[in-house]
Amino acid sequence: MSSKDQLFHVIHKVPQGHSPYVKAKHAQLVEKDPEAAIVLFWKAINAGDRVESALKDMAVVMKQLNRCEEAIEALKSFRGLCPKQSQESLDNVLIDLYKKCGRVDEQIELIKRKLRLIYQGEIFNGKPTKTARSHGKKFQVSVQQETSRLLGNLGWAYIKKSNYLTAEVVYRKVQMIDPDANKACNLGFCLIKQGRYDDARRVLEETLRGEVPGSEDIKARNRAAELLKEIKAFEPAASEMADIDDDFVSGLELLMNEWAPARSKRLPIFEQISSFRDQLAC
Repeated sequence: MSSKDQLFHVIHKVPQGHSPYVKAKHAQLVEKDPEAAIVLFWKAINAGDRVESALKDMAVVMKQLNRCEEAIEALKSFRGLCPKQSQESLDNVLIDLYKKCGRVDEQIELIKRKLRLIYQGEIFNGKPTKTARSHGKKFQVSVQQETSRLLGNLGWAYIKKSNYLTAEVVYRKVQMIDPDANKACNLGFCLIKQGRYDDARRVLEETLRGEVPGSEDIKARNRAAELLKEIKAFEPAASEMADIDDDFVSGLELLMNEWAPARSKRLPIFEQISSFRDQLAC
């Protein structure tokens, strides 16, 4: 092969040769023809030509074409042809696809399974780091980083289900392991959704004061500021409702006293309302 041909493969990140997988990558990266690439990836899978890479790359192309359901079925049907050591990376692709097409329950279940495998030492094989690959590049990932990434995805999945209490628990855990400003904003969001404005304010102000790693990121700072504005918008309305409720109960009590001065000053329902309001105030 000439040096010119070698340079072509390096620039376009296309493997060398004439196999179905190589042709599929050429269609994907050089010809920019995703439909043709999918056809050729299927040929590579059926021919047993770099099945793991063909399956993952095909899923990525299908996702770009909004054919996520088809990609999920392909991964689930053909992952058995791939070696055991490749199953974890296939799970990562599946999690991304579940997220893309809104299959949140399956996303949550798969993330939990991966977290259990990390805890049992099966993913990192007892080592502090493992080699990962993204966009053709290899890099080292620590147990802490991978656990943080998965917990972040899990917290966001619970937010999508409007399960803000569980999402809060998850984000508090991840902030203990590997704190980061973006996840701090997600934690603040969960607290706002639960009406816990003081707790949310403390979390978000830590980000604006630069006390959380990643606070220098302008997107995280802007989001924290926007969430604080939401709190300010909510709080006056909550205060007004409390005042109206107090005035209403007090007025009814005065009215009852005028009508029936010899009876108890409070009807049972007013005792329940006051008791409930006191619990909310605690």
